[in-house]
Amino acid sequence: MEEPRTAHTAGTARPSSPPDVRAMTAELLALDRTLGARRAAPVAVRSVRAVGAAGEDVAAGADLAEFFEVAAWILFDAERHGPSYRLNRRALALARRLPEEERSIELLVLSVLSMQQAHLKRPLASLRTSSAVLARRDLPPRVAALFHVREARAHAQLGRRAEALRSLDAAREMSADGPSDRDPAWSWWFDRAELDGHHGLALADLGDAEGAAALLHAAVSSDGGPAYRALFAADLGRVLARAGAWREADAWLSALAGSAPRMGSVRALNSLRQATAAVAAGRRVPRGLRGTARDLAELLARELPRERPGEGHVHHLPTEPPESR
Repeated sequence: MEEPRTAHTAGTARPSSPPDVRAMTAELLALDRTLGARRAAPVAVRSVRAVGAAGEDVAAGADLAEFFEVAAWILFDAERHGPSYRLNRRALALARRLPEEERSIELLVLSVLSMQQAHLKRPLASLRTSSAVLARRDLPPRVAALFHVREARAHAQLGRRAEALRSLDAAREMSADGPSDRDPAWSWWFDRAELDGHHGLALADLGDAEGAAALLHAAVSSDGGPAYRALFAADLGRVLARAGAWREADAWLSALAGSAPRMGSVRALNSLRQATAAVAAGRRVPRGLRGTARDLAELLARELPRERPGEGHVHHLPTEPPESR
């Protein structure tokens, strides 16, 4: 697919006319949904530079906050955590200056920040961020469900099984009736497949590989969805490999080998790398699976030669979450 062309992609020089922030946001969302963060990240960086060259008064606060948040999300999925975090903080500062009726974007920013903290193995920070939001009154049901999922993932990383399962139960209860009129427009992507995927990952962190695999299978089997959901397919391979389920891992990783070059999520590709590493370190691994993992590892090295699992400029991020008001 040809990359959309707009004036903001030409470079970082001051444009002859102010950039259209809404149009850039729409372009980034379309790129991310169809092609994923690997293809969208360079456009996001150029877009942010174009806005910086023009000055932040180029758009209303709500539009600019959404733009920075979308760019931050894309860089997060591209494992570029330092710039992602900084853009999220800019989005958060803008959102908190908006009138109360326009501030729902703040909740999206905090959701991504909580997920980023968990992804970087900082569950206490993630838990503080999510729990502070859940302490608010009158959250829309889908938003409350989303933050219960964030809370569950943090509890699971901390080994708190009962708390994690209780949070997941709350998320499912609040999602049972589907979308409501009170849910913000940005929450469209939080559906049954999203909930199943994160539920599965929480169970994996709790050591329940069988339960995790069943839920990840359900998430992957859902039709449609944005490109980043390749992450759930990659995570299923990682869960199977780490559990030593060699036959299932071989079948799944073999199936993913053909689609890996098209995966737009760097997080997904790094999860596949972790799967191949688990196979390489495993005992009594069938010869065929070792060959599959070796071929996949070589493919991943070609796809992301400069990336390594766990990289992404994580060491400069603060350990404390932003204040959640």
